[in-house]
Amino acid sequence: MSPSTTDWVTVALLGKTRGNRGEITALPLSSNPERYQQLREVHLFGSGQRCEVESTWFHNGTLIFKFRGIDSISAAELLNGAEVRIPMSERAPLEPGEFYQEDLVGCEVVDRRTGALLGRVLGWQDSGGPGLLVVEGGLLIPFARTICVEINPAAKRIGVELPEGLKDLNPS
Repeated sequence: MSPSTTDWVTVALLGKTRGNRGEITALPLSSNPERYQQLREVHLFGSGQRCEVESTWFHNGTLIFKFRGIDSISAAELLNGAEVRIPMSERAPLEPGEFYQEDLVGCEVVDRRTGALLGRVLGWQDSGGPGLLVVEGGLLIPFARTICVEINPAAKRIGVELPEGLKDLNPS
């Protein structure tokens, strides 16, 4: 039985080939570039294969992967568009007070003042400032400590204290 897609976290998306030895560019999805230096084995979703990471490095700001056994341009071309995933258990540890976005999805959002359930987190939206929690019904809530005052992904709960008028700004 194969693991479900929820047992994995995507750390990069593979792009075009680079050079003639099977190297391939990637879009990094981690804000910690050193994280890629520690990768030894990954799974590629799209091709479905397990790959041993021979090396990773950044060239002019672009993440480059070299996988063992992928030694030609034609072999690397087959990996274009694949998601580079690792088991959830291998995610990099976070500092206290930091959270993985995917751990927030599915959390109930509760107004701490009234106890009202505002909905569940459906996703995340980058806005140039603090990210926005996308909540059922179209509610967008800035993921800021002054608003999201109680964050407990293990209990699937986020307690919020919404500023006056925030719900009125959101479409219903």
